[in-house]
Amino acid sequence: MLKFLSVKVEDHIAVATLNHAPANAMSSQVMHDVTELIDQVEKDDNIRVVVLHGEGRFFSAGADIKEFTSVTEAKQATELAQLGQVTFERVEKCSKPVIAAIHGAALGGGLEFAMSCHMRFVTESAKLGLPELTLGLIPGFAGTQRLPRYVGKAKACEMMLTSTPITGAEALQWGLVNGVFSEESILEDTLKIAKQIAGKSPATTRAVLELLQTTKSSHYYEGVQRESQIFGEVFTSEDGREGVAAFLEKRKPSFSGR
Repeated sequence: MLKFLSVKVEDHIAVATLNHAPANAMSSQVMHDVTELIDQVEKDDNIRVVVLHGEGRFFSAGADIKEFTSVTEAKQATELAQLGQVTFERVEKCSKPVIAAIHGAALGGGLEFAMSCHMRFVTESAKLGLPELTLGLIPGFAGTQRLPRYVGKAKACEMMLTSTPITGAEALQWGLVNGVFSEESILEDTLKIAKQIAGKSPATTRAVLELLQTTKSSHYYEGVQRESQIFGEVFTSEDGREGVAAFLEKRKPSFSGR
């Protein structure tokens, strides 16, 4: 049973709403919900397209930082990263198009979630970024591997090392999203695109999505595996602990390089 996702199906389109107040954080339970959603969608012949969006102010402001406090060992952190990686790989490998309608912010794990979707539409003022380095961490849900595929290596490096988010308008310029809509019409306009796709033969949309997956080389999967390992290492470092603590205590972190 889905805890943080609600689903409504109409005209062959499943609209899945993420509702995990206050910021739609990508917790372990949300990950399990996403996997269950995709499993349900795959089995339902009435569903041809999935549209994801967030309830409230954000699409998703990132991973569940409070959940991080229960992780004490590198192995646990690596397993947490792998959970996100496997979940988002499941989304990207879905045989039916998954479209993200992004408003407010898609940061950290929220952007990694959005990047696993086949298409992304965004509001002009939305913030998109991978700011994990401000916590003394690195992206752990395949963000280091997916982001360069969309914006190029140099821009991806800049976004991660500076932790500076880009706007929805900038995301369109860099090829990270497919289109920009107004705050008021983001879901409505995304649904118009979804309806166009739902009108196509399910067999042909399935074929295109399968063929697009072949563009991911073995180097991509090697990078994803290494990412989860390094995530575990930095998570349990002194700087990693300091960064998470500083975030929860609402203060500036003091990194020592250890």
